[in-house]
Parts: sequence; structure tokens; C-alpha cells
Amino acid sequence: QVQLVESGGGLVQTGGSLRLSCTASGRTFSSYAMGWFRQAPGKEREFVAAISQGGGATYYADSVKGRFTISRDNAKNTVYLEMNSLKPEDTALYYCAAAAFLAHYVTHINPAYWGQGTQVTVSS
Repeated sequence: QVQLVESGGGLVQTGGSLRLSCTASGRTFSSYAMGWFRQAPGKEREFVAAISQGGGATYYADSVKGRFTISRDNAKNTVYLEMNSLKPEDTALYYCAAAAFLAHYVTHINPAYWGQGTQVTVSS
């Protein structure tokens, strides 16, 4: 069992930056490929970014490529999402997730574990 807790959300102006963090409980954090998803009001949840167990491989949605960076620190059981050049359309509840393989994010297999989410609001 893995418990995920997100933090770092908030209100930011267009063009601003935020860094989200997700800390996992348990000793098996490094065995999971970690990812971020988001859900805006009235819309379906969508994939944002994912990173392999060791951090050597990453995968991004086209909408955030070049603006967002996912990273992880296995010693701290934490995955990060650095978000730059934020746009109003990035406004959403952002969720952290843990999956067995990075390929699960690519092939749209639902991750096994989810956090509760942290709200990001970008004002125009």
C-alpha cells in the first residue's frame, strides 16, 4: 500500500511558476513509476507527466512539453512537478499517482495509487 500526499498548489498569475510535490509513505517508493494528472472543472482527468523508477526516463503530455518538468528524489520519497509559463488553461486539481511501469502512463492503464490532489489556479 502506498499513500500519496500532494502539496504546493496555489494561485498564480499567467506566466508564473509553481512547484508541486508529492510525498509517498512506505519503503517501496523507488519501485514505482510516478506520474501527475489533472482535472479541470467539467472536464475529464488528463495525464500530465510521468517518470520512471530511477528517474532516467520521462513522458509528457503535448500540452505541457517545454513548460513542465517532472523529477523525483527517491531518498526523500518525493516526486516533483515544476510548472513554468503557466496559462489559465492549466487551472485544475493536480493529482499524483504511482504505477508499476512507466509504460502504464503511455498506454493509459490506470495507476494503482492516487493522492487527494492539490489545486492550481492560474489567473489571467
